[in-house]
Amino acid sequence: MIYLQLFLSFFKIGLFGFGGGLAILSLIQMDVEQYGWMSQQEFVDIVAVSQVTPGPIGINCATYVGYTTAGIWGSLLATTAIILPSLIIMLSICKAYFWLSQRFHGNPYFEQTLRMLRFTVIGLIASAALMLIQPTNFIDPISWIIFGVVAFFTVLPEVIKNKVTNVISHPILLIVLAGIAGYCIYR
Repeated sequence: MIYLQLFLSFFKIGLFGFGGGLAILSLIQMDVEQYGWMSQQEFVDIVAVSQVTPGPIGINCATYVGYTTAGIWGSLLATTAIILPSLIIMLSICKAYFWLSQRFHGNPYFEQTLRMLRFTVIGLIASAALMLIQPTNFIDPISWIIFGVVAFFTVLPEVIKNKVTNVISHPILLIVLAGIAGYCIYR
């Protein structure tokens, strides 16, 4: 019975918990209290351990709650249950995308829609980057130059990227080069 409760609880949390790990902690706490799986202090300790452990806090918390409640099988079950809804949703979206891509290949409206989605994604990333621009992060003009160069090579149109900067514009290479530049300048 405990395994079914764990699975259903964390599947529900994975399905309806939006906003990331910290946002779903209250859902996890509610179920922990409802089923009496652990005390409030134990849950607070698990949240603290989940925050310092590498990985998403929600998944870490599910793993620890499952382990303290039902051992290794409980941890595997809780972790699987919290991940499963996202996995199902993403596989469904990928399947729909590939089906649509094959069905509407060459359709100018479909191609234009995909092109516009690229700009939407760039806008979302730029929005996140702009929120991180704080005086403590950009302490001198060199920081702004590094940011500008990386942003420039990231946002270049696809045509220019493929012809001029195919190697330079690779995101991982940009991150590594920015890290090396930051280390060399600020060590």
